[in-house]
Parts: sequence; C-alpha cells; structure tokens
Amino acid sequence: MPYDLWYWPGLPGRGEFVRLVLEAAGLPYRDRGVEEGAEALLADMRKGSRLPFAPPYLRTGGRAIAQVANILHWLTERHDLAPVSDRVWLNQLQLTISDMVAEVHNVHHPVATGAYYHEQKPEAARAAAQFRQERLPKFLGYFEDALGDGEWMAGGRWSPVDTSLFQLIAGLRYMFPRRMASVEGDYPALIALYDRVKAVPGIAAYLDSDRRQAFNEDGIFRHYLELDAE
Repeated sequence: MPYDLWYWPGLPGRGEFVRLVLEAAGLPYRDRGVEEGAEALLADMRKGSRLPFAPPYLRTGGRAIAQVANILHWLTERHDLAPVSDRVWLNQLQLTISDMVAEVHNVHHPVATGAYYHEQKPEAARAAAQFRQERLPKFLGYFEDALGDGEWMAGGRWSPVDTSLFQLIAGLRYMFPRRMASVEGDYPALIALYDRVKAVPGIAAYLDSDRRQAFNEDGIFRHYLELDAE
C-alpha cells in the first residue's frame, strides 16, 4: 500500500525533503495535496487523534507522522536507509538542516510569518545580509566538515541526509544565485555530493518528471533580487 504524503500543492517547500527520499528509495506514495488540493489537505489534518501541527506529514497505518526529521528518521528505520550505528548522527544532521531551513524562511519573513514580504522589506534586507555573510557559511562549513572525505554522509550509499543536502543546495542556488556562485568553491565536498545525489537513478528520474515542483516566490526558498549579493 502506498504512503500518503500531504503537503501544500504548488510548493516544493518542506515536503520536498520527504519526496526526494521516497523517490530515491523507490517507495510508492501518493502526493495527496498535489492530487486533491489545499482544502482536502486542511480537512485531512483534522482527522483522527495526535494530529500534525502542520504539513508535511505521512499517513500510514492509520496514523500521521509529521515533522521532516521525524518522518525521515521513521522511513530510515522502516526501510533500512542507513547503517544502524549512524542513525542518531544522521538524525542530528537532519535536525540541523531543519534549523537552517527555518532561518532561510525567516530571511524573507523576519518580522511576522503572517505578513507579506512587501510589508517587511527593510527588515528582510537586514536579515538577508546577515544570513548571507554569517549564517550561510557557518551552516555549509559545518556540513562540509561533517562529510569530510566521504562520498556519502554515512555508509557506502545515499541516506536521507544526502538527499536533504541536495535540496538545500538547490534551494540556496535559487534563492541566492550570486552569493552561492561566490562561495561554492569553499565547499567542494558538498557540491560533489549534490552531483552524486542528482545522479541517483530514482532522483534523476524524478527530476526529469512533472512531479518535481519548481521553486517559486510562495515557498521557503524565494528569489528576490534585492536580497542577493556576492
């Protein structure tokens, strides 16, 4: 029976971190939010007990599993997607990726998530400058050091952390093309990892399909020209 993945239609967002693992592992799933729309998602979120706070969440066996790191940890356990000895370490890295994703969102919404970007542009400009110069290299440097000389973050094959780093780099390239072009040379191991993940058969097929949703200015990674600089 396929998994039911629920996330907002039209957005890669946090749901994409889950999609990439399902695609790479060849696990059957239905992208229910995309298939049925936002109203169906909101209705499904109110079903049952122990409800998710927000999408993405995975429905399976009558329960809803929410939060990206939690979903990916559960999939790793169930489908043996990483060595047992490395799973706590990988979950730690995944939680750090979630921290960075939250900071990415706060760049264009530093004052209030319920307000539009154009209502907080001066504050966003300040947040973007600080993120570009300080937070982006701090996070990427940490992941570069964690990867070291290995081809993958753990074991001899990809894990959910590797696919998440792929999506993180893809999103940052979309959001900050000038900044990323100027700093990518400092993180050769991460960029090589990005290329390896892109070549994983399930990922390559997904990227060539119409299931891959494009980055846009309604999602987490948004490109505003005025927020990017070298």
